[in-house]
Amino acid sequence: MLTLFRYNWQVRDEWFGWCRNLSLEELKAERTGGAGGILQTLFHIVDVEYSWVCVIEGKEVKDPLYSDYGTLEKVKVLSDGYRIELEEFFQKEWPIQGDEQVSPPWMEGLFKKEEILHHIIAHEIHHIGQLSVWARELNREPVSANLLGRTLEGIRG
Repeated sequence: MLTLFRYNWQVRDEWFGWCRNLSLEELKAERTGGAGGILQTLFHIVDVEYSWVCVIEGKEVKDPLYSDYGTLEKVKVLSDGYRIELEEFFQKEWPIQGDEQVSPPWMEGLFKKEEILHHIIAHEIHHIGQLSVWARELNREPVSANLLGRTLEGIRG
């Protein structure tokens, strides 16, 4: 499962690089689906991943405001900072006690930690698919979503 987190991080970094060729107006343009536009969707991916891992860790969930991260560089810095914490968590806590249940503060219910990890991975892959559609709508080649041929062991943002 850690390989899939590393895959998501690597693809996300490639999307950050891809986005450098877009204007801030294009990054913020409201689009169909996703969490608004390209920049807001990247922010959403980062925020959701970190929030769910905080729930797994039993830590307070931080709720950064999108309005505080209105540029690609700021969202990338947020992503990189959170990733450092997540890598440290995964290195010391892997494998996760998957059957243990936790409850997020933003919704009712108990969820197994393993189920949450699966959700985090699927959530990002879903939104990466949306970014790919938007790239095509902009007549640009999207980032490759191919897992095959990637080096994923021990990568850091």
